[in-house]
Parts: sequence; structure tokens; C-alpha cells
Amino acid sequence: MLRPWELSLTIERESGTAIYVQITQKIIENIQNGRFTSGIALPGTRELAKKINVNRKTVIQAYDELIAQGWLICESKRGTFVSSQVMTGSQKSATPPHTVYPLPTDVTPILGKRHAHEFIHFNEGLPDSRLIPFEMLARAMRHALITSARNGKSAYSNPKGTMILCEAILQMLNMERALHARIENICIVRGSQMGIFLTARIFVKTGDYIAMEHLTNTLAREAFKSCGANILSVAHDLEGIDVSHLEALCHQHKIRAVYVTPNHQIPTTICMSQARRQQLLALAERYDFLIIEDDSDFEFNYTRHTLPLASMQPSKNVIYIGSLSKVLAPGFRIGYIVASADVIEQCAAQITLIDRQGDSISELAVAELLFTGEIKKHNLRTLKIYKERCNYMASLLSKELNGFVDFQQPQNGLAIWLNINQVVDIHLLSADAALEKVSFTSTASLSHISGQSLGIRLGFANLNNDEIYLGIKRLKSAFSRQHTKLLSA
Repeated sequence: MLRPWELSLTIERESGTAIYVQITQKIIENIQNGRFTSGIALPGTRELAKKINVNRKTVIQAYDELIAQGWLICESKRGTFVSSQVMTGSQKSATPPHTVYPLPTDVTPILGKRHAHEFIHFNEGLPDSRLIPFEMLARAMRHALITSARNGKSAYSNPKGTMILCEAILQMLNMERALHARIENICIVRGSQMGIFLTARIFVKTGDYIAMEHLTNTLAREAFKSCGANILSVAHDLEGIDVSHLEALCHQHKIRAVYVTPNHQIPTTICMSQARRQQLLALAERYDFLIIEDDSDFEFNYTRHTLPLASMQPSKNVIYIGSLSKVLAPGFRIGYIVASADVIEQCAAQITLIDRQGDSISELAVAELLFTGEIKKHNLRTLKIYKERCNYMASLLSKELNGFVDFQQPQNGLAIWLNINQVVDIHLLSADAALEKVSFTSTASLSHISGQSLGIRLGFANLNNDEIYLGIKRLKSAFSRQHTKLLSA
């Protein structure tokens, strides 16, 4: 049986406490605080021993002790599960109620660019729709339709999402991302962008200050601006957000929230260092601002997973937003918000005003795929493909665009960030690229202030190797056009 999720468990080898005792204590602690709920499946002893790099007998010893104490039960041929008899800690509310502010009337829709079919489009980092597991999705959708019809669940349901999907995502987040969420801390939304907008709608009133990195997610910035926010730009470097610059801004303004993508900075793909994460959390406590953590690319890590900010400490200051849309297909609009119970209730109230509820059929289908482990298997398969495409494009860039650009090969995400030679005119480059029938996302659309260093973001996941090769060749021609113009000027 393939377990849908891996267990994140940290062992302190220098603590002096026997490892089997540490395993026992940590599992008991996570059951008591609600991270591991009744009936949840724990990994097999061999799997866990390999994961934390200990002898299997050590894990067996820990499991035997937990079974003897009644925390776990072992079912022959099925596995080891949290006992249904254990009691978890009571819910603790750490945040006061928040005010819902009205939506401004001058909201301008954001229209995406359309490109001709023959264009090679290096998008901002979308997956390849040709890899969508259509048969798997169709089967799950059919099951969901039948189940919904037989159980009379085709009427309006909970605006926070179907309970079974909330439970499936809860298990995923607590097991693999080391969150300590409970069912009342989760709300299902239609993709991460809706999660960002709902958060802005709840927390931002006209005139509030929202801090974002100089280069950031354009749609997120527009969502906050649409709710009346003043955007403050924060510097960032190879370790992530510049906390010194952020603190200086905190002295000048009362900052309501900071939006970050720490595991895969948009657009540069930088992973925020652990030191910066700790400093950011400390600043949030000191200056009483929210951290809005967008982790919609968590699944696309090619080396190892870095746990979210939201897992580092149970904090009233972190709102966690994620998505399954890229794992399955962009058209499958399934995202989630993790926050305190009162914030989730406000999210549900806003959803009721927007469209009453989400897509319950899709939610039932995705829940089935999560619980059976099909999503995990699909993600492992596509991850290998995307990693190979990333490596292939990085080698082409080094060979074909040497002298025009420099870059660091990303360890996560579905795009590569290129720093452009300062003599290049980015607007002319975009025009020349269009003539060569290739397109990309540039600094111009990723920053709302002038004077930023030049760069472009090349999404590779949606293209196969032949398309990547053709696109880089066309991009080289566009750079060469620019180089010729510079020489003749």
C-alpha cells in the first residue's frame, strides 16, 4: 500500500536522549496537539527508518512502545495507525476577530496576453497540460458524480469546502509539511490566487501598507491594490527578503502584512534561507504584522523539501496558502488557506458572497486521488520530467546565451530566472523576441517601481525538449538582433 504522504520527523542526534525515545515522544506530542488525528496511517518501520536514517529496529522499538501505551494500533497487512481511543488537545484560539472591509469600486480586471499558435511561449511557470492524467481524473470524477447523486449531495454544501477534501489536505499538510492544523483551520478555494484575494479582502482596508519584495507575483500585488493597499517594496537577495530593509520600513509605516513566497521566490526562484525565515518570524511578532505565505509550488522541489514558514512555530501571524492546480492541471481550481478558525470563518463568509461554494464534484474527486495516493504517484512521475527539462534548458542557456545572461539553476519551481546584461534594452528585446516568435515574462511586468535590475523569467515545464531547443535558438536570435543594434548605434 502506497502511503499518500511522507512523515516529516526531526531527530536530534546530539541531544543525549535515545533515538527511539525521541521518536516515541515526538509522535505522542503530535497526537496530543492534533497534528496526527485518529485513524491516520503512519509510515512503515522500514520506510520511516530510511527517511530519518536510523536502524529499523530503533523504529520498531518506538512503535512497540507506542502500541503498548495505546497511542497506536497495528492492523495485520494494513499498517500502523493512530488509535481511535487517544485524546487530542483542545483547540486554542490565539487571534482576535478581524474586521471585514468593503471592496473598492475601482477594480480593473487583469487580462492575460494571447499569443499565436506558432509562438514558443516561455510562460511564468505553468505545468505541461499534455501530462495531465486524464483517465485517472475521469475515473475519479465519475466516482464523485455517482457518490454525490446517490447520497443526495448535489445541493449547496459548506462554503469552506467538502469535509472529505479538507481532511485529505489536512493529512497532507500535517504529515509532509509539518503543519499543526486542524479541520477548522482549513478553507478550500479555487486556486492560490483566490486565496490571496480573500486574504486581502479580509485583512486590508484602504490606506493599509502591504510589504512585498521588489520583484514579486504581479497578480498578488494587484489583489492587494484592488482592496486599497499601499504597496511597499522590499529589497531581496540570494537569501530571500532583506529583513533589515523590511525593519527600516516598519519604523516608517505601520505594516499590515508581508507577502512572501519563501520556498520559490516569484519570480527569481530563490529559496529563503533558514536564518531569514527566523528573522522574518521575529519581525512579525515584534511589529505585529501578518505573514502571507504563498507556497503554491511546494511539490516541485528537485533536491529536498524545505518546510514552510507556517510549520516553524504555531503563530497567529502566518496565513498559509497553497494549491493543487499545478499538480493536476491549471483548470482544476483547487487551492486552500490555512489560518486560525476565526479567519477561516471570515473566508467562508466571503466565499458565500462570491459564489456560495466551490466545485463539490471536483473536490470529491481530488479527495479520492489524495487518499489513494494517485496524486503523489502522478507528482513523482512529472517531477522527474520537469527536472530533466530544467537541466536541459540550463545547459542550453549556458551554451547559447553566454555573455547575454547569467543565472543560477533553480532547485525548485517550474521556471528559470535570467539576469540580463545591463546594456540590453528590455523593451527592444521583447519586440525582437516577438519577431522571432518567442515570448517571455520580463522585469517590466514583475515590478511596480522603476530602476530594477534587468531580468526575464523562462518557464520550461510546459515545453518538451524540442520546443525548449527551438525557443532558446529563437531567443538567441533576438539577443543577437539587439547586439547588432548596439554595435551600429
